[in-house]
Amino acid sequence: MTGDQIEAPGLPDLSAAQAAARLGVKPETLYAYVSRGLLSRRRSTGGSRFDALEVEAFARSRRPARSSAASAATGHSPGTPLMAIDHDITLIEDDRLYYRGRDAAELAETADVETVCWWLWTREWQPGRRFAATESGAEATAAVRLTLPPGMSPRAQLQAQVPVLAATDPLRHDLSPGSVARMGAEIVAGAVTALPALGPDVPESAGLAARLWPRLTPRRADDDEFRLVNAALVLLLDHDLAASTLAVRAAASARANPYAVVCCGLGALDSALHGNAGRAAYGLIGRRLAGEPADQAIAGAVIEHGTVPGFGHRIYRHADPRCDQLIGRLREARPESPAVVAADELVAAVRSRMPAFPNVDFALATAVLALDLDPGAGELIFALARCGGWLAHALAEYAEPPLRLRPEGRYTGP
Repeated sequence: MTGDQIEAPGLPDLSAAQAAARLGVKPETLYAYVSRGLLSRRRSTGGSRFDALEVEAFARSRRPARSSAASAATGHSPGTPLMAIDHDITLIEDDRLYYRGRDAAELAETADVETVCWWLWTREWQPGRRFAATESGAEATAAVRLTLPPGMSPRAQLQAQVPVLAATDPLRHDLSPGSVARMGAEIVAGAVTALPALGPDVPESAGLAARLWPRLTPRRADDDEFRLVNAALVLLLDHDLAASTLAVRAAASARANPYAVVCCGLGALDSALHGNAGRAAYGLIGRRLAGEPADQAIAGAVIEHGTVPGFGHRIYRHADPRCDQLIGRLREARPESPAVVAADELVAAVRSRMPAFPNVDFALATAVLALDLDPGAGELIFALARCGGWLAHALAEYAEPPLRLRPEGRYTGP
Protein backbone atom coordinates (compact mmCIF):
# COMPACT_ATOMS: atom_id res chain seq x y z
CA MET A 1 0.00 0.00 0.00
CA THR A 2 1.32 3.46 -0.86
CA GLY A 3 0.20 6.99 -0.13
CA ASP A 4 -1.21 8.12 3.24
CA GLN A 5 -1.66 5.51 5.97
CA ILE A 6 -3.25 6.01 9.37
CA GLU A 7 -2.36 2.79 11.15
CA ALA A 8 0.96 2.50 13.01
CA PRO A 9 3.31 -0.02 11.43
CA GLY A 10 4.65 -1.30 14.75
CA LEU A 11 8.28 -0.88 13.65
CA PRO A 12 10.83 1.89 14.21
CA ASP A 13 10.18 4.54 11.59
CA LEU A 14 11.76 7.65 10.10
CA SER A 15 10.82 11.28 10.33
CA ALA A 16 10.37 13.20 7.10
CA ALA A 17 13.83 14.75 7.55
CA GLN A 18 15.43 11.34 8.09
CA ALA A 19 13.66 9.81 5.09
CA ALA A 20 14.64 12.74 2.85
CA ALA A 21 18.26 12.50 4.03
CA ARG A 22 18.37 8.75 3.32
CA LEU A 23 17.08 9.34 -0.21
CA GLY A 24 19.29 12.38 -0.75
CA VAL A 25 16.35 14.61 -1.72
CA LYS A 26 14.59 17.71 -0.44
CA PRO A 27 11.45 17.28 1.73
CA GLU A 28 9.38 18.61 -1.18
CA THR A 29 10.61 15.76 -3.36
CA LEU A 30 9.89 13.25 -0.61
CA TYR A 31 6.26 14.37 -0.44
CA ALA A 32 6.07 14.27 -4.22
CA TYR A 33 6.98 10.58 -4.00
CA VAL A 34 4.12 10.14 -1.53
CA SER A 35 1.64 11.94 -3.79
CA ARG A 36 2.71 9.78 -6.73
CA GLY A 37 2.14 6.61 -4.71
CA LEU A 38 5.82 5.65 -4.65
CA LEU A 39 6.13 5.85 -0.85
CA SER A 40 3.67 5.59 2.00
CA ARG A 41 3.61 7.72 5.12
CA ARG A 42 1.87 7.59 8.48
CA ARG A 43 0.43 10.77 9.92
CA SER A 44 1.09 11.35 13.62
CA THR A 45 0.85 14.24 16.07
CA GLY A 46 4.58 14.80 15.54
CA GLY A 47 4.33 14.94 11.75
CA SER A 48 4.72 12.43 8.95
CA ARG A 49 6.48 9.14 9.69
CA PHE A 50 7.94 6.73 7.12
CA ASP A 51 8.55 2.97 7.21
CA ALA A 52 12.34 2.62 7.46
CA LEU A 53 12.43 -0.60 5.43
CA GLU A 54 10.21 0.81 2.70
CA VAL A 55 12.43 3.89 2.41
CA GLU A 56 15.54 1.70 2.28
CA ALA A 57 14.05 -0.50 -0.43
CA PHE A 58 13.07 2.58 -2.44
CA ALA A 59 16.56 4.06 -2.03
CA ARG A 60 18.17 0.88 -3.33
CA SER A 61 15.79 0.72 -6.30
CA ARG A 62 16.87 4.22 -7.34
CA ARG A 63 20.63 3.55 -7.03
CA PRO A 64 22.26 3.83 -10.47
CA ALA A 65 24.53 1.15 -11.81
CA ARG A 66 28.26 1.83 -11.97
CA SER A 67 28.91 3.64 -15.21
CA SER A 68 31.62 5.96 -16.39
CA ALA A 69 29.65 6.51 -19.60
CA ALA A 70 26.95 8.38 -17.68
CA SER A 71 29.57 10.66 -16.19
CA ALA A 72 31.03 11.37 -19.61
CA ALA A 73 27.59 12.15 -21.02
CA THR A 74 26.64 14.58 -18.27
CA GLY A 75 30.04 16.07 -17.58
CA HIS A 76 29.59 15.39 -13.86
CA SER A 77 31.54 12.82 -11.87
CA PRO A 78 29.67 10.62 -9.35
CA GLY A 79 32.89 10.39 -7.34
CA THR A 80 34.19 7.18 -8.88
CA PRO A 81 36.20 6.18 -10.72
CA LEU A 82 38.81 8.93 -10.68
CA MET A 83 41.20 6.89 -12.78
CA ALA A 84 41.75 3.46 -14.31
CA ILE A 85 44.87 1.51 -13.35
CA ASP A 86 45.81 -1.53 -15.38
CA HIS A 87 46.83 -4.57 -13.34
CA ASP A 88 46.68 -8.37 -13.58
CA ILE A 89 45.98 -9.20 -9.94
CA THR A 90 42.21 -9.29 -9.45
CA LEU A 91 39.23 -9.54 -11.77
CA ILE A 92 35.63 -9.15 -10.58
CA GLU A 93 33.21 -10.24 -13.29
CA ASP A 94 29.71 -11.71 -13.36
CA ASP A 95 29.63 -11.82 -9.55
CA ARG A 96 32.80 -13.91 -9.46
CA LEU A 97 36.20 -13.06 -7.99
CA TYR A 98 39.44 -14.15 -9.66
CA TYR A 99 43.10 -13.82 -8.68
CA ARG A 100 45.38 -13.84 -11.72
CA GLY A 101 42.70 -15.74 -13.64
CA ARG A 102 42.00 -18.34 -10.96
CA ASP A 103 38.66 -18.47 -9.16
CA ALA A 104 39.18 -17.21 -5.59
CA ALA A 105 36.45 -19.54 -4.29
CA GLU A 106 38.32 -22.55 -5.68
CA LEU A 107 41.59 -21.31 -4.19
CA ALA A 108 39.87 -20.94 -0.82
CA GLU A 109 38.78 -24.58 -1.06
CA THR A 110 42.14 -26.03 -2.04
CA ALA A 111 45.06 -23.86 -0.88
CA ASP A 112 46.59 -22.35 2.25
CA VAL A 113 46.67 -18.58 2.40
CA GLU A 114 50.50 -18.59 2.49
CA THR A 115 50.59 -20.52 -0.79
CA VAL A 116 48.22 -18.06 -2.46
CA CYS A 117 50.09 -15.02 -1.11
CA TRP A 118 53.46 -16.30 -2.32
CA TRP A 119 51.98 -17.02 -5.73
CA LEU A 120 50.48 -13.51 -5.94
CA TRP A 121 53.85 -12.01 -5.01
CA THR A 122 56.21 -14.22 -7.02
CA ARG A 123 54.00 -16.20 -9.46
CA GLU A 124 55.53 -19.34 -7.91
CA TRP A 125 53.05 -21.96 -6.69
CA GLN A 126 54.61 -23.63 -3.63
CA PRO A 127 52.03 -25.68 -1.67
CA GLY A 128 52.75 -25.94 2.02
CA ARG A 129 54.84 -22.78 2.15
CA ARG A 130 54.99 -21.31 5.67
CA PHE A 131 55.70 -17.74 6.75
CA ALA A 132 57.83 -17.15 9.85
CA ALA A 133 58.31 -14.08 12.03
CA THR A 134 61.86 -12.92 12.64
CA GLU A 135 63.28 -13.29 16.14
CA SER A 136 64.05 -9.57 16.37
CA GLY A 137 60.56 -8.65 15.20
CA ALA A 138 58.90 -10.99 17.71
CA GLU A 139 60.97 -9.60 20.59
CA ALA A 140 60.29 -5.97 19.66
CA THR A 141 56.55 -6.41 19.21
CA ALA A 142 56.28 -8.39 22.46
CA ALA A 143 57.85 -5.44 24.29
CA VAL A 144 55.54 -2.93 22.63
CA ARG A 145 52.48 -5.08 23.30
CA LEU A 146 52.96 -4.49 27.04
CA THR A 147 52.67 -0.74 26.53
CA LEU A 148 49.48 -0.68 24.44
CA PRO A 149 46.29 0.66 26.08
CA PRO A 150 43.88 -1.96 27.43
CA GLY A 151 40.87 -2.62 25.26
CA MET A 152 42.71 -1.80 22.03
CA SER A 153 41.14 -3.77 19.19
CA PRO A 154 43.22 -6.48 17.49
CA ARG A 155 43.20 -4.55 14.21
CA ALA A 156 44.39 -1.39 15.96
CA GLN A 157 47.18 -3.40 17.60
CA LEU A 158 48.19 -4.65 14.18
CA GLN A 159 48.28 -1.07 12.91
CA ALA A 160 50.54 -0.08 15.83
CA GLN A 161 52.93 -3.01 15.46
CA VAL A 162 53.78 -2.89 11.74
CA PRO A 163 56.11 0.14 12.18
CA VAL A 164 57.81 -1.77 14.99
CA LEU A 165 58.45 -4.67 12.60
CA ALA A 166 59.85 -2.17 10.09
CA ALA A 167 62.31 -0.81 12.63
CA THR A 168 63.80 -4.29 13.09
CA ASP A 169 64.43 -4.83 9.36
CA PRO A 170 67.62 -3.09 8.12
CA LEU A 171 66.83 -4.12 4.53
CA ARG A 172 63.35 -2.60 4.44
CA HIS A 173 64.30 -0.13 1.69
CA ASP A 174 65.38 -2.87 -0.72
CA LEU A 175 62.52 -2.89 -3.25
CA SER A 176 63.76 -5.74 -5.42
CA PRO A 177 61.00 -8.35 -6.00
CA GLY A 178 62.68 -11.09 -3.99
CA SER A 179 63.29 -8.79 -1.04
CA VAL A 180 59.70 -7.49 -1.10
CA ALA A 181 58.34 -11.05 -1.10
CA ARG A 182 60.60 -11.89 1.83
CA MET A 183 59.34 -8.84 3.71
CA GLY A 184 55.76 -9.73 2.86
CA ALA A 185 56.09 -13.12 4.53
CA GLU A 186 57.72 -11.58 7.58
CA ILE A 187 55.12 -8.80 7.85
CA VAL A 188 52.18 -11.22 7.76
CA ALA A 189 53.77 -13.74 10.13
CA GLY A 190 55.11 -11.00 12.39
CA ALA A 191 51.70 -9.35 12.57
CA VAL A 192 50.17 -12.57 13.89
CA THR A 193 52.99 -13.11 16.40
CA ALA A 194 52.61 -9.51 17.60
CA LEU A 195 49.04 -10.11 18.78
CA PRO A 196 48.35 -11.40 22.29
CA ALA A 197 47.52 -15.09 22.46
CA LEU A 198 44.16 -15.81 24.09
CA GLY A 199 44.68 -19.57 23.99
CA PRO A 200 47.48 -22.14 23.58
CA ASP A 201 49.88 -21.18 20.81
CA VAL A 202 50.62 -23.52 17.89
CA PRO A 203 53.86 -24.11 15.93
CA GLU A 204 54.63 -22.26 12.70
CA SER A 205 54.36 -25.52 10.79
CA ALA A 206 50.60 -25.51 11.45
CA GLY A 207 49.98 -22.68 8.98
CA LEU A 208 48.87 -19.09 9.30
CA ALA A 209 45.15 -19.76 9.92
CA ALA A 210 45.95 -22.15 12.78
CA ARG A 211 48.46 -19.69 14.29
CA LEU A 212 45.92 -16.89 14.03
CA TRP A 213 43.18 -18.86 15.82
CA PRO A 214 44.58 -18.44 19.40
CA ARG A 215 44.59 -14.66 18.75
CA LEU A 216 40.86 -14.79 18.01
CA THR A 217 39.56 -16.89 20.91
CA PRO A 218 40.78 -19.00 23.85
CA ARG A 219 38.69 -21.90 22.58
CA ARG A 220 40.41 -24.73 20.72
CA ALA A 221 39.35 -25.15 17.10
CA ASP A 222 38.55 -28.18 14.99
CA ASP A 223 39.67 -28.71 11.40
CA ASP A 224 36.49 -27.23 9.93
CA GLU A 225 37.06 -24.01 11.84
CA PHE A 226 40.70 -23.77 10.77
CA ARG A 227 39.63 -24.27 7.17
CA LEU A 228 36.94 -21.60 7.51
CA VAL A 229 39.46 -19.02 8.80
CA ASN A 230 41.88 -19.97 6.03
CA ALA A 231 39.11 -19.60 3.44
CA ALA A 232 38.24 -16.15 4.80
CA LEU A 233 41.87 -15.07 4.56
CA VAL A 234 42.09 -16.25 0.95
CA LEU A 235 38.78 -14.70 -0.11
CA LEU A 236 39.68 -11.34 1.43
CA LEU A 237 43.21 -11.08 0.03
CA ASP A 238 42.30 -8.54 -2.63
CA HIS A 239 39.32 -6.83 -4.17
CA ASP A 240 40.58 -4.70 -7.05
CA LEU A 241 41.24 -1.02 -6.25
CA ALA A 242 39.40 -0.57 -2.97
CA ALA A 243 40.20 2.60 -1.03
CA SER A 244 43.00 0.99 0.96
CA THR A 245 44.53 -0.59 -2.14
CA LEU A 246 44.52 2.75 -3.95
CA ALA A 247 46.32 4.27 -0.93
CA VAL A 248 48.86 1.46 -1.09
CA ARG A 249 49.54 1.96 -4.78
CA ALA A 250 49.94 5.72 -4.34
CA ALA A 251 52.50 5.10 -1.57
CA ALA A 252 54.31 2.47 -3.63
CA SER A 253 54.38 4.88 -6.56
CA ALA A 254 56.39 7.23 -4.33
CA ARG A 255 58.60 4.23 -3.45
CA ALA A 256 57.50 3.79 0.14
CA ASN A 257 58.95 0.59 1.58
CA PRO A 258 56.67 -2.46 2.04
CA TYR A 259 56.12 -1.81 5.76
CA ALA A 260 55.12 1.80 5.06
CA VAL A 261 52.88 0.60 2.24
CA VAL A 262 51.05 -1.74 4.61
CA CYS A 263 50.71 1.10 7.15
CA CYS A 264 49.05 3.22 4.45
CA GLY A 265 46.64 0.40 3.69
CA LEU A 266 45.80 -0.11 7.36
CA GLY A 267 45.17 3.60 7.77
CA ALA A 268 42.71 3.69 4.88
CA LEU A 269 41.12 0.45 6.08
CA ASP A 270 40.32 2.04 9.44
CA SER A 271 37.17 3.64 8.06
CA ALA A 272 33.44 3.25 8.53
CA LEU A 273 32.75 2.47 4.86
CA HIS A 274 35.63 0.04 4.36
CA GLY A 275 37.43 -2.01 7.00
CA ASN A 276 35.06 -1.17 9.85
CA ALA A 277 31.85 -1.74 7.91
CA GLY A 278 31.38 -5.12 9.58
CA ARG A 279 30.75 -3.55 12.99
CA ALA A 280 27.24 -2.51 12.02
CA ALA A 281 26.49 -5.97 10.60
CA TYR A 282 27.73 -7.49 13.85
CA GLY A 283 25.33 -5.21 15.73
CA LEU A 284 22.42 -6.16 13.48
CA ILE A 285 22.87 -9.88 14.08
CA GLY A 286 23.39 -9.16 17.78
CA ARG A 287 19.99 -7.43 17.89
CA ARG A 288 18.30 -10.56 16.59
CA LEU A 289 20.24 -12.79 18.99
CA ALA A 290 19.13 -10.53 21.83
CA GLY A 291 15.51 -11.33 20.98
CA GLU A 292 14.38 -8.53 18.69
CA PRO A 293 12.15 -9.75 15.84
CA ALA A 294 13.99 -9.71 12.51
CA ASP A 295 11.94 -6.83 11.04
CA GLN A 296 12.38 -4.81 14.22
CA ALA A 297 16.16 -5.39 14.24
CA ILE A 298 16.49 -4.41 10.58
CA ALA A 299 14.37 -1.29 10.94
CA GLY A 300 16.37 -0.23 13.99
CA ALA A 301 19.64 -0.76 12.12
CA VAL A 302 18.39 1.30 9.17
CA ILE A 303 17.50 4.18 11.50
CA GLU A 304 20.90 3.95 13.20
CA HIS A 305 23.08 3.54 10.11
CA GLY A 306 20.98 4.87 7.24
CA THR A 307 21.01 1.54 5.43
CA VAL A 308 20.78 -2.19 6.12
CA PRO A 309 24.32 -3.03 7.26
CA GLY A 310 25.92 -6.05 5.67
CA PHE A 311 23.70 -6.03 2.57
CA GLY A 312 24.41 -5.01 -1.03
CA HIS A 313 27.66 -4.07 -2.71
CA ARG A 314 28.98 -1.38 -5.07
CA ILE A 315 30.36 -3.95 -7.51
CA TYR A 316 28.40 -7.20 -7.21
CA ARG A 317 24.94 -7.11 -8.72
CA HIS A 318 23.19 -10.22 -7.40
CA ALA A 319 25.46 -11.99 -4.88
CA ASP A 320 28.78 -11.59 -3.09
CA PRO A 321 30.64 -14.86 -3.80
CA ARG A 322 32.81 -14.42 -0.71
CA CYS A 323 29.72 -14.33 1.50
CA ASP A 324 28.20 -17.39 -0.15
CA GLN A 325 31.42 -19.35 0.37
CA LEU A 326 31.88 -18.39 4.02
CA ILE A 327 28.24 -18.84 5.03
CA GLY A 328 28.24 -22.24 3.33
CA ARG A 329 31.32 -23.33 5.28
CA LEU A 330 29.89 -21.91 8.50
CA ARG A 331 26.66 -23.81 7.99
CA GLU A 332 28.70 -27.03 7.72
CA ALA A 333 30.82 -26.26 10.77
CA ARG A 334 28.05 -24.88 13.02
CA PRO A 335 24.66 -25.86 11.52
CA GLU A 336 22.78 -25.40 14.80
CA SER A 337 24.43 -22.14 15.80
CA PRO A 338 21.95 -19.46 16.96
CA ALA A 339 24.01 -16.91 15.01
CA VAL A 340 23.58 -18.86 11.77
CA VAL A 341 19.85 -19.20 12.41
CA ALA A 342 19.58 -15.48 13.19
CA ALA A 343 21.52 -14.60 10.04
CA ASP A 344 19.21 -16.73 7.90
CA GLU A 345 16.17 -15.06 9.44
CA LEU A 346 17.58 -11.60 8.75
CA VAL A 347 18.40 -12.47 5.15
CA ALA A 348 14.87 -13.77 4.61
CA ALA A 349 13.35 -10.67 6.21
CA VAL A 350 15.43 -8.29 4.09
CA ARG A 351 14.69 -10.16 0.88
CA SER A 352 10.97 -10.05 1.63
CA ARG A 353 11.14 -6.26 1.53
CA MET A 354 13.83 -5.43 -1.06
CA PRO A 355 16.12 -7.07 -3.64
CA ALA A 356 19.24 -7.04 -1.45
CA PHE A 357 21.84 -9.73 -0.79
CA PRO A 358 24.22 -10.25 2.16
CA ASN A 359 27.86 -9.33 1.63
CA VAL A 360 31.17 -10.46 3.10
CA ASP A 361 30.83 -8.10 6.09
CA PHE A 362 27.63 -9.91 7.03
CA ALA A 363 29.34 -13.29 6.61
CA LEU A 364 32.30 -12.29 8.79
CA ALA A 365 30.00 -10.93 11.48
CA THR A 366 28.01 -14.17 11.46
CA ALA A 367 31.19 -16.21 11.73
CA VAL A 368 32.52 -14.16 14.64
CA LEU A 369 29.30 -14.67 16.58
CA ALA A 370 28.83 -18.32 15.63
CA LEU A 371 32.42 -19.27 16.52
CA ASP A 372 32.46 -17.18 19.70
CA LEU A 373 35.46 -15.12 18.56
CA ASP A 374 36.69 -11.79 19.89
CA PRO A 375 34.27 -9.05 18.67
CA GLY A 376 37.13 -7.48 16.69
CA ALA A 377 38.07 -10.73 14.98
CA GLY A 378 36.28 -9.92 11.73
CA GLU A 379 38.17 -6.66 11.28
CA LEU A 380 41.45 -8.39 12.12
CA ILE A 381 40.90 -11.19 9.60
CA PHE A 382 40.00 -8.60 6.96
CA ALA A 383 43.12 -6.50 7.66
CA LEU A 384 45.55 -9.39 7.90
CA ALA A 385 44.29 -10.92 4.67
CA ARG A 386 44.38 -7.64 2.81
CA CYS A 387 48.07 -7.23 3.71
CA GLY A 388 48.76 -10.00 1.19
CA GLY A 389 46.88 -8.24 -1.59
CA TRP A 390 48.44 -4.86 -0.80
CA LEU A 391 51.92 -6.29 -1.18
CA ALA A 392 50.99 -7.77 -4.56
CA HIS A 393 49.85 -4.32 -5.68
CA ALA A 394 53.01 -2.72 -4.24
CA LEU A 395 55.17 -5.13 -6.22
CA ALA A 396 53.25 -4.23 -9.37
CA GLU A 397 53.60 -0.51 -8.70
CA TYR A 398 57.33 -0.75 -7.98
CA ALA A 399 57.70 -1.97 -11.58
CA GLU A 400 56.02 1.17 -12.93
CA PRO A 401 57.55 4.65 -13.38
CA PRO A 402 57.79 6.39 -9.99
CA LEU A 403 55.28 9.04 -8.92
CA ARG A 404 52.92 8.22 -11.77
CA LEU A 405 49.90 8.24 -9.42
CA ARG A 406 49.90 11.97 -8.90
CA PRO A 407 46.49 13.30 -9.98
CA GLU A 408 46.25 16.92 -11.01
CA GLY A 409 44.03 19.01 -8.78
CA ARG A 410 41.42 21.27 -10.33
CA TYR A 411 41.20 24.50 -8.32
CA THR A 412 37.62 25.70 -7.80
CA GLY A 413 38.16 28.42 -5.17
CA PRO A 414 37.92 32.20 -5.48
